[in-house]
Amino acid sequence: MMIASTKRWVRRNRVNFAVGASVLGAGYVASQYILSKISETRQRMSDDRIAKENLRRRFQQNQEDCTITVLALLPTATENILAALPVEQITEDLQQKKAERLGRGTIPRDGVLSEVLSGPSSVADEDGKSQASLNSGSYVHASQTVNSNKENGGNVTPKQSKSRAQLWNELKISSITRTFTLLYTLSLLTILTRIQLNLLGRQSYLSSVVSMASHPPHDLTIRLENRDDDNTEPSYDSDFQTNRKFLTFSWWLLHRGWKDLMQNVEKAVKDVFAALSPREDVSLGTLSGAILDVRKKVEGASLKERRNRRWLPYLLPPNDQEDLVLRESGMLTPLDTPGSSDNPSPPESSEHCMTTQSGPLRRLLDETSDLIESPTFSQILTLLLDATFSHLTDQKLRSEAYKLPDVSDHFPSDTQAMLDSDPTQAHVKLATILAVVTRQAHAIGNGLPNEYVQTMDSVNELEAFAAVIYSSHFEFAVPNDQSLKHSGQSPTTETNGSQKSMQKTQTAKAEQSGVLDPTTTMFEHAWGEVVSKEIAAARD
Repeated sequence: MMIASTKRWVRRNRVNFAVGASVLGAGYVASQYILSKISETRQRMSDDRIAKENLRRRFQQNQEDCTITVLALLPTATENILAALPVEQITEDLQQKKAERLGRGTIPRDGVLSEVLSGPSSVADEDGKSQASLNSGSYVHASQTVNSNKENGGNVTPKQSKSRAQLWNELKISSITRTFTLLYTLSLLTILTRIQLNLLGRQSYLSSVVSMASHPPHDLTIRLENRDDDNTEPSYDSDFQTNRKFLTFSWWLLHRGWKDLMQNVEKAVKDVFAALSPREDVSLGTLSGAILDVRKKVEGASLKERRNRRWLPYLLPPNDQEDLVLRESGMLTPLDTPGSSDNPSPPESSEHCMTTQSGPLRRLLDETSDLIESPTFSQILTLLLDATFSHLTDQKLRSEAYKLPDVSDHFPSDTQAMLDSDPTQAHVKLATILAVVTRQAHAIGNGLPNEYVQTMDSVNELEAFAAVIYSSHFEFAVPNDQSLKHSGQSPTTETNGSQKSMQKTQTAKAEQSGVLDPTTTMFEHAWGEVVSKEIAAARD
């Protein structure tokens, strides 16, 4: 009886059972779908976070490598510049003049630069008689005597005796020129190294992405180390020997470019500081104005002149001397040179084994030249020079020569002391300034830790400039690679996450740049996008 009633109840509610089962089945399917989507989203977010972290770590490591490279290369340029402007030799000549005049032993070198402060009146008469000859162009650089001896076949002739006024004038021009040339060379070397290593870092990153997407996904880690020399398989436009040759082009600035730069700086220093006597009292404001005048003559007085200033000849050789750089740096032997005695075939009848004519190295050099000649390069270089010259003037000269409190290192309790110490009222002898400038030349070139390198590293626009270089060409370089098309994998997860991460980095680092360069080059377009996004974010 009970079984029959149960059957009747089931028959009466079979529609409800069917509807309930359908609802439960649909709910189960929907819940599984939602859970799978949540899991997929979590995985995508995790991959994106890993990609961003990999790119951020890789980029930061690249910038640290830039700083280390600059510190490794700087002593070479410093040695050349110190040898070309031997301020210490001039100081010894002045020391000898002082000893001969007073008829007694040698004087400590530190006392020579300040000796003019207490010189007798007879010295003033001698200096006055010689001043006319100095202003008329009779200034002879110490290196000119050495060069003339070499031109005479090595026959050393007795050098012409110089008066103390001539030596002081030579000391004044040489010490200032040497320090300023080192600042310009350091700034150019810093920005050139950033360009080179970030171009290579970008290629290395793209090569790692392509390698990961071209092989089975057993190892999804993008390595931070550059193993181009250990990898024998073809990589994305990345070759160890090509990278080495590309990096050796900094040889031009270290051995040739600084010479032309020094001549321009020396001419500007003579024009500005020629009228100043070492015994003359100079205020900090007057000194800052003189330094600014020198910079205007070297860099350009207006924005248009600075934009049109060509720095490329100092940084990279002309095309007909690129092979010379490779030979001098040891990357190319005479046997590799077409037209040599061992390889008499002319360039036009061979493939011209000089790799600078075509291929990856040529593309790297051309892109480097485009970056150097861009208006943004001039602006970044100006910011670096502003930082280094400010460090020299507002910190070193202010505290060591004028004995004024450092404007960047004081506490609220020192506010009254800062107000009482008016820089316009402080005057010191130019000879005292020259002593500080001479010491700073060694600090710029050989200081460890190098305060000037640290000052440039703190310029946010420099890192934003590097970020734009590092992240350019991502959107069309990777998807067009044939290995990705045949690998069956999509590079969008890694590269899109990386692009978004780098765009955020660019926006953050370019926050204070305010650079708008309406040019048609690819790099300037990328830089403009960074600034446009920052402006849009500020408006929101």
